[in-house]
Amino acid sequence: MQVIDWDLAVATGVRLVRPGPQVSREEARHAVLELRRLSREAEEHVQEFARINGAAAAVEATVVDRPGWIRANVDGFRVVLEPLTERMNERRSQIPAIVGAVGSRVTGVEVGAVLAFLAARVLGQYELFLPPDPDGRSPTGRLTLVAPNIVHTERELGVNPRDFRLWVCLHEETHRVQFTGVPWLREYVRGQMTDFLLASDLDLGTMLERLRAASDAVADAIKGGEGNLIDAIQTPEQKEILSRLTAVMTLVEGHGDYVMDAVGPTVVPSVAEIRAKFQHRREGGSRLDRTIRRLLGVDLKMKQYAEGAAFVRQVVGEMGIDGFNRVWGSPQTLPTHTEIANPSLWISRISTQPQLPKANGHP
Repeated sequence: MQVIDWDLAVATGVRLVRPGPQVSREEARHAVLELRRLSREAEEHVQEFARINGAAAAVEATVVDRPGWIRANVDGFRVVLEPLTERMNERRSQIPAIVGAVGSRVTGVEVGAVLAFLAARVLGQYELFLPPDPDGRSPTGRLTLVAPNIVHTERELGVNPRDFRLWVCLHEETHRVQFTGVPWLREYVRGQMTDFLLASDLDLGTMLERLRAASDAVADAIKGGEGNLIDAIQTPEQKEILSRLTAVMTLVEGHGDYVMDAVGPTVVPSVAEIRAKFQHRREGGSRLDRTIRRLLGVDLKMKQYAEGAAFVRQVVGEMGIDGFNRVWGSPQTLPTHTEIANPSLWISRISTQPQLPKANGHP
């Protein structure tokens, strides 16, 4: 039994996504080649600054267009949702066949529409979860850049293209270093996501109740309220799991933002201008755009960047980069939501603990 009709999700997303900016064949070729080169250049800068040892050897980024980003993310979603799919198959007798068939197509269309919206906005990402390779091995991850969105954004902001492209690469390369240099981090995130999915209420009555809550959230967001779909469809157990997951993602996103700006002045001369213009762009958009971002939790992600970066700045300012890197020691050294909002609490807690091995396992 399919939870989501993935083929329909891809078809819907590719059909709905807006075309990218108009560029000549030569401009497109240059952008792709430069992004690949800068992704390799970013590795050296991030490794030297972040001081997280043991990261996997860097490879050139995979550069995609908007439909390519949609297809790649559907592949990732299928991997992440596999535990829930298996649970649904175990309980298929409890759900009428027509409900399962119609439901998977409805969710396929919905997922496709969400991906079409995001595909026009995402600049890049480090894909944590990929399908197994032909030998059955799970890849460690993949750094992906969305060329048309990067070109569109640099034009819209009126910034130096080379500087902006390297700036974006610095952020995404930081994620690659985090998740390959900290041995337990990837599986910790995956475990929290699996626990979140398996804490779902799968009986038909509860699913209908969640759908009604989702409808109320949509109505609230349209009226300018704070409703979002993520909060609406959670069980109490999921709220607790999501709190832990959000805390760690706030940390890694904030660390990425901190590194891209801290490294910036030495290798990206116009970094201050780029940050100021980019931050203004993050906060803008039409009313419809802001409503959709709020519904999908995109605004929450923007808040994560700011809160996480503030946490990293204060900790590095007081403890230095090596002191901050104690955060990668184990799941127990990760900051909580409360500690991210008040970094002094994390500093106090960690300072009273014995020194743990660094992220690469060496003292």
